[in-house]
Amino acid sequence: MTIHGDHPFLPPESERSPVRRLRGRLASPVGLWTTAYDGKRAGLTVASMVVADGDPGYVVGLIDPDSDLWETLRQARTAVVALLGEPHRRLADAFGYVAPAPGGPFKMIDWTDTEWGPAPVGVETWAGCTLVSPDPPEVGWALQVQLEIVHVELSPDETPALVHRRGRYYTL
Repeated sequence: MTIHGDHPFLPPESERSPVRRLRGRLASPVGLWTTAYDGKRAGLTVASMVVADGDPGYVVGLIDPDSDLWETLRQARTAVVALLGEPHRRLADAFGYVAPAPGGPFKMIDWTDTEWGPAPVGVETWAGCTLVSPDPPEVGWALQVQLEIVHVELSPDETPALVHRRGRYYTL
């Protein structure tokens, strides 16, 4: 058996979608979207997202329509969008379903229940949001989910930000 740093199921670069390769060259913030409904929690690491300033402000993200997050978010109609930092790499991988999380990713850290969903303890920058539409448009492989920002918690901006580019995490 050989252990190597390459992804074992990744097709050769020449066979990958050029659009996906273009998207992969953009540095994206690493967000953790969480929600809860009727006692069920769901979350997903989301790097395909943008925050739109305004009154109100919005978070727009590309969400897998088959994800547990979407199923629960559609019912709950509220979510927490937390911006992850350097200390949260393992959490990002667990909620991205690319690393093991015995007992599930919600068992990895403590959570604060808010009116928008569970907020991760130790992640100081997050927004409480409401779902704009339970029937968002399809964009490529995903749903273009829009959340209206209702509440914002900001850190003193001392934690290095975690960004995703070409399948890897970097810090700013």
